[in-house]
Amino acid sequence: MQVPVITLDNGSAGEIELPEALFAAAPRPDIMARVVHWQLAKRRAGTHKVKGMGEVSGTTKKPYRQKGTGNARQGSLRAPQFRTGGVVHGPVVRDHGYSLNKKVRRLGLISALSQKAADGKLVVLDTASAGATPKTGALAKQVKALGWKSALVVDAQVDEGFGRVVRNLPHVQVLPTIGANVYDILKHDVLAVTRAGLEALKERLA
Repeated sequence: MQVPVITLDNGSAGEIELPEALFAAAPRPDIMARVVHWQLAKRRAGTHKVKGMGEVSGTTKKPYRQKGTGNARQGSLRAPQFRTGGVVHGPVVRDHGYSLNKKVRRLGLISALSQKAADGKLVVLDTASAGATPKTGALAKQVKALGWKSALVVDAQVDEGFGRVVRNLPHVQVLPTIGANVYDILKHDVLAVTRAGLEALKERLA
């Protein structure tokens, strides 16, 4: 699978062979959905918390005697039916994450890469560098000239200057190969992988 290699200035830098096992597989929407759900579940903070009946402040004394008052029997003013009572089955601090098989995660990433290639949204860059004098404005003009509405750039190791410049662009994100994931690939319109990032992806998914 031969694809052209371009530079950030939209110049030609030859061609490169993409492995069909990673970029020409049949995309599995169900697998990608499972991986995205797993990622978002792991991102949840889970710090929501309310007080239950045993945690609210208040007396533990029985409000009044069991029988003979004409009122419904009550055992505690901390019960949820009272205004200052505890919450029943409320949220507690917990971890929303769960385990997902490595084979499923790997297949999800391959499906996302193949989906971008099938949609014509996969771009191979020669290098991802901001040059000697990194400027956000210069990179913004390059991205606009390339016609990228939103882009994810994947490199083997993120160049420090390039990463600093990209931080100021709202619709462009750069990740190292080890951080490439299904959610960010699908969220952005264009997936741009450098030559070095492509080799690192091959090693990661081998």
